[in-house]
Amino acid sequence: MAKYRWIERSIDDLNTVAQLRKELNDLPDALARALVLRGIDSFDAAKHYFRPSLSDLHDPFLMLDMDVAADRVVHAIQQKERVLVYGDYDVDGTTSTALMTSFLREQGVDAAYFIPNRFEHGYGLNNAGIDYAAEQGTTLIIAIDCGITAHAEAKYARARGIDLIICDHHTAGEEAPDALAVLDPKRPGCDYPFKELSGCGVAFKLVQAVLNRLGKAPEQALPYLDLVAISTVSDIVPLNGENRILMREGFERLRETSRLGLRKLAQQARMDLNDLSVTNIVFGIGPRINAAGRLDEASRAVDLMLATDEVEANELVRWLEDANERRRALDREIQEEAIRKATLQMSGRHRHALVLHDPEWHQGVIGIVASRVVERFNRPAVMLCTVNGFAKGSARSINGVNIYDAIQSCADLLERFGGHDHAAGLTLPEANVEAFRTRLDAAVGDMMTPDMVQPSIEVDAPLDLAEVDNRFWNVLRQFAPFGPENMKPIFHARGLEVVGRPKTVGGGGSHLKLQVRSGTSLDTLPRPVIAFGMGEQLPVVLESQRQGQPLEMVFCIEENTWKGRTTLQLRAKDLRLEGSAQ
Repeated sequence: MAKYRWIERSIDDLNTVAQLRKELNDLPDALARALVLRGIDSFDAAKHYFRPSLSDLHDPFLMLDMDVAADRVVHAIQQKERVLVYGDYDVDGTTSTALMTSFLREQGVDAAYFIPNRFEHGYGLNNAGIDYAAEQGTTLIIAIDCGITAHAEAKYARARGIDLIICDHHTAGEEAPDALAVLDPKRPGCDYPFKELSGCGVAFKLVQAVLNRLGKAPEQALPYLDLVAISTVSDIVPLNGENRILMREGFERLRETSRLGLRKLAQQARMDLNDLSVTNIVFGIGPRINAAGRLDEASRAVDLMLATDEVEANELVRWLEDANERRRALDREIQEEAIRKATLQMSGRHRHALVLHDPEWHQGVIGIVASRVVERFNRPAVMLCTVNGFAKGSARSINGVNIYDAIQSCADLLERFGGHDHAAGLTLPEANVEAFRTRLDAAVGDMMTPDMVQPSIEVDAPLDLAEVDNRFWNVLRQFAPFGPENMKPIFHARGLEVVGRPKTVGGGGSHLKLQVRSGTSLDTLPRPVIAFGMGEQLPVVLESQRQGQPLEMVFCIEENTWKGRTTLQLRAKDLRLEGSAQ
């Protein structure tokens, strides 16, 4: 039986696909469908998609308050004021902090930075950081990747005689904090055309604006795009529009980055910057930067990104590697306990949502584990530990269930909460955990439909493997970089004949390797298939081969390099005997 429900994404007007195929020199139908599904419905749109240009970046002064913010930073540069960059402890926050600090220092500003401690200060702008700024003689704070809800803290900074510029990208309320300038494309009344910048992306726009006011060449902002690329990937913002432009150019800058710390970090992750991909950042650079804030002081990650001394950089890289190893060990330990608790909850009665609580769980990793629980059980999950007598934690959800709305329906049981459709954070008295578990389960139950019990996978287009030639791949590879709103296209092939000897590979035979060819066309070339985490499907493949019953499969196409040789392979997402019930 297939693991997923296969849902073919629908297109309102199929004539759009036919017209795009014609405009793009008879592009294969599967690729034309994939483009239209990504909003690319004309030759001009395709040109901008495949050839994103820095000239297409929006004017930073279209962002509300940008003129005020840029003028204030210029004043600080000219007057040689002391400025504090106030960041967040995740990858977006630390890269933003490194970007703004390095820019200000290069302009001759006495710039320091402050990253709150997750365990001592909690999230966001707080009075302790403002007090630190005042003690240092700071006259301007630039808060990045945080601050859009910091109304009380903005007033406190004003009371202490410190100007505050907020650069954020999170959802804003109707009323902005009382700061000198508030830069957030999601802020009501802001006409900036692209709303999905990362926090580091907003900081980059401020750098562009300041250079403009200083009469300096706009190209001077481009070296900071290596940091913007890392933040954009790690913060899971949509990889379309302006982010696609920043990512493309950012990857080029990252490949040749002069930042000693980033080069050392890539070496530690055994990553070749010349062969850069989103995956490299998601699984190589990002977790190591994140580990600092999850377990200790996120400022160490900023120290590394600003390091110019090789000895210091090597020490910081070793420290981050150790922190990441400790994070991974905690992750594994807590994940095992969480799955055990979740299994017990699921065995008691039918659960729509899982609320898991252990006072001793580590606050820095429970969000990661919550995502793993969701993947395992296909249920929204809340992971809670105990901090100063309160249950505190993170929630993650499945498609179709707005976890923020579900949590909001339990607001009377909570001290505080915040988030969005797929993820949220919350704090509540320990005594309320059981009541919250019951109420949240009911709220999620009202949102779920029966078909949500089995996870689904969305398919871009049917595909005959005979169409996968050099031209097909050369076009498909230009869809990258991949991420939210621009995921790798998923194709559906029928009539597949299994050839050769299928086998399981990996620890415990967890993965599946096989070869297939299309029995519905003249294509006789065997196509290698890798199916990660699908080792249990080997009997289905063997049955197909033994009985001569074709397979059908949903998959993406990727390159595989082995012993210096690069070939195309199909990465299976799910498979089944053709015609079998889902």
